[in-house]
Amino acid sequence: MPGISSLHVRWARRPPAAGAAVMATGILSVGLHQTGYAVLSRIALVLAGAAWVALAADFVLRLLRERERWRADAVTPGALTAVSATAVLGAAVSAAGRQTLASALLALAAALWPVLLVNVVRHWGRHMPGAVFLCCVATQGLAVLGASVARAESVAWPAHASLVLFWLGLVLYGLALTRFDPRQVREGAGDHWVAGGALAISALAGSRLLAAEDGGRYLWNGDDSGVLRAVTLALLVLDLTGYAVLLVAEVWWPRTRYETRRWATVFPMGMTAVATLSVAAAVDVPWLEGPGEVLLWVAVTAWLVVAAAAVANAGASLRSRGPR
Repeated sequence: MPGISSLHVRWARRPPAAGAAVMATGILSVGLHQTGYAVLSRIALVLAGAAWVALAADFVLRLLRERERWRADAVTPGALTAVSATAVLGAAVSAAGRQTLASALLALAAALWPVLLVNVVRHWGRHMPGAVFLCCVATQGLAVLGASVARAESVAWPAHASLVLFWLGLVLYGLALTRFDPRQVREGAGDHWVAGGALAISALAGSRLLAAEDGGRYLWNGDDSGVLRAVTLALLVLDLTGYAVLLVAEVWWPRTRYETRRWATVFPMGMTAVATLSVAAAVDVPWLEGPGEVLLWVAVTAWLVVAAAAVANAGASLRSRGPR
């Protein structure tokens, strides 16, 4: 059938960075859960889970059947969405109360992380797009999920491991910043937003580490908690500043054409909202909850716009390839 064949061709040409759609949908599930919209959160979780299963199957099939292509894709920054998407989905699953599955996703993401990270960093160039910051996003995604599991399961070691990943993620952000091409703020196709999303997920990791002490567990001494609190707040301020700059850039240099990389715009928007809500709770700054919820609905709107554009783009492509 021509339509199915065309869809297969489009899927085969899908870039590794398509995992950003899972990340965007998964983090919206977390945000909707935090704000009490349980039904919408579950819907987003199901969508994210279904997309993750499809991408995971594609990942395995390429590894088994198209080894050379898999190796070529595995050295690009977008390959790290395999780790990031798994970690973000795990955080959403943990929020839904499924800790066994969340722990399994944590183990899978942790197994993929060193292999893909080393491959990607070894092939870094100069003047790179925003996807270069996925090295930080993947690392902090593990920290977020590890801290979430530690709190839910009342175990200390995932939190301590996550603290190491948190600091490593900040180092990787600094290294990625030296490779990032700032012209992407004006010219990028959507993944330039990951520069801000990496700060957002770092702030979220910090807030989850602070929250991991809830329930009477002693994880950090007073100095550690004070430093972690200060760094987390600083990361959120930097993230919100970057969000404003990127939003102004979108207005000043509009980019209305659909790109798969636009999912990498929705993800930082959602992550900034969730980070704001989480930091508000972790450091007891309740006035941040209002802005956080506003940012969440902005992200939901962006998700709907990009999803509609993706469906329209796929439909137009199928029609153009159909019989005449």
